[in-house]
Amino acid sequence: MATITFIGLGNMGGPMAANLVKAGHDLTVFDLSSEAVKALTSEGAKSAATIQEAVEGAEVVISMLPAGQHVEAVYLGDNGLLKNLPSTTLVIDSSTIAPETAKGVAEAAVAAGITFMDAPVSGGVGGAKAGTLTFICGGEADAFERAKPVLECMGKNIFHAGPHGSGQVAKICNNMLLAILMSGTSEALALGVKNGLDPVVLSEIMKQSSGGNWALNVYNPWPGVMEGVPASRDYEGGFLVNLMNKDLGLAFDNAVKNQAPIPMGSLARNLFALHANEGNGGLDFSSIQKFYYREQN
Repeated sequence: MATITFIGLGNMGGPMAANLVKAGHDLTVFDLSSEAVKALTSEGAKSAATIQEAVEGAEVVISMLPAGQHVEAVYLGDNGLLKNLPSTTLVIDSSTIAPETAKGVAEAAVAAGITFMDAPVSGGVGGAKAGTLTFICGGEADAFERAKPVLECMGKNIFHAGPHGSGQVAKICNNMLLAILMSGTSEALALGVKNGLDPVVLSEIMKQSSGGNWALNVYNPWPGVMEGVPASRDYEGGFLVNLMNKDLGLAFDNAVKNQAPIPMGSLARNLFALHANEGNGGLDFSSIQKFYYREQN
């Protein structure tokens, strides 16, 4: 069992950290939300007054933060952790950020003699709670092997995508495709319902046909079709529209940099941005269904 510090206890980080406690690791947590910290300490984790205090004695530091600027502030800021961590520390950042940001933090870590790996996740809040996340790792092969036993406490599928930043590239490709699939699934369901079809029946037909996909099969966006998904609880919880917008922006910026055409990704970015601007940024991203079928509101 390892001595681990987990930084960032949001919708994803909280249940991920809880699974580390359940696995028997000696876990210290840090978050700006006292309620989030309290939820973890009630399950057996330790807490610390400052982020610097939280990482004292840690063999592994894991972070799950909202955006690149937060990752840079934690690791590279005036009192950044890379200036204080011992060289034996393994740092795993599971935030979804720009590949260039991940590479920059990794370079600073290497310069400080610290092992760093970007390891964004896929699987949503449900996967975080169930411990079935997919980890998409970028970094050195030996760092991946060292991190794998820890990540297996939180995930089911652990991939080594390549060198530093590769995990982020794979993640933004995945989430761009996810946004396209969710938009297309919502569009098809709305068309069928407007023609008098039952969304339950239509969903089952498409699931068993060539239109089947993860958004339809596992995360149906139509309210009441599938139990346990955000669509059946007023689109609360899950992966927020605002976060999908962030990831689509990362994909767009990367495509511009690499001169890669992403017409479908660009359209999905515009759709989700419009959806957020209509006041839906705090809802689950499957709420894009509301964009296509407004009469249900």
